[in-house]
This record gives sequence, C-alpha cells and structure tokens, in this order.
Amino acid sequence: MTTKHSDKHSTSKKSQPELRLDNQLCFALYSASLATTKLYKPLLESLGLTYPQYLVMLVLWETDGLSVSDLGGRLFLDSGTLTPLLKRMEQAGLIQRKRSSADERRVQVCMTPHGSQLKDMAASVPACLVERSGCSLSEIRTLTHRVQSLRTQLTSS
Repeated sequence: MTTKHSDKHSTSKKSQPELRLDNQLCFALYSASLATTKLYKPLLESLGLTYPQYLVMLVLWETDGLSVSDLGGRLFLDSGTLTPLLKRMEQAGLIQRKRSSADERRVQVCMTPHGSQLKDMAASVPACLVERSGCSLSEIRTLTHRVQSLRTQLTSS
C-alpha cells in the first residue's frame, strides 16, 4: 500500500511541475525575505530597530518630513499597519509625528536627532547582505531592480 501511495505521489510531481514548491517564485521570494530579515535581525537589534522600523528609517533618511500617506505608499503599507508602527517609533524617540501647518489633515513624520544619528550606524547593514550573499554589489543591484520590476508589473493590474 505504501508503494502505491509513493508511486502516485511521485507521478503527480512529474506530471504537474508547476505545483512543485521549488518551482514557485512566490516561495523563493518569501523564503529569501525570511532569510534576509533573519540576517538583519541581530544587526538591527544593535541599533534598537526592528526590520519594519529600519524600513521606515531608510525612507526618512532619504526624505525627512514625509506625510504618513506618502510614507505608507513608499513602503507599500496601509495606515492600519503603519500607524501602530509609527507610534512605537515615536515612543522610542526615533521619530516625531506632527500635523502639517499647510494642511491640518496631513500628519508629517520627522526624524528626531536620535533617529538621524542612527543613519551613520546603519551604514554597514547592507554590506553584510552583500557579503553573506556571495554576490557582487552589481549582482545585488541587478537582482533588486528585477524584483522591483516584477513588483511593479504585479501591482499595475
């Protein structure tokens, strides 16, 4: 009986390769993301940041004073996910949220001096990924651009 089940199972693998886990782009991206965040975790802990907080800080280091909606758009996060994250970051002294003087309905997110100081300390984090990946910086950039293009294609529909 075990042999029949094994034969049936192996036959289905051969006849439907599109359903094999190792052939799924979604799983490759998901598991690579998990491996990346696992690598970053101890590096970010030394900065007092979680991975989502690090992403927020990356955006603010590029452009400080963004609105919550612009920040959410940049990170592909809705306000229901972003607001609690920003509250924790504000309590940790990394950012400050304030109403826009031009439009009271808009909330701007600004770095505190502490949040700004973390930029220099975080500068070595991306290099750790390059080193662990075994890829050149050029290969990492190419891969990043290809995944960004894929994301754009998938979200444009």
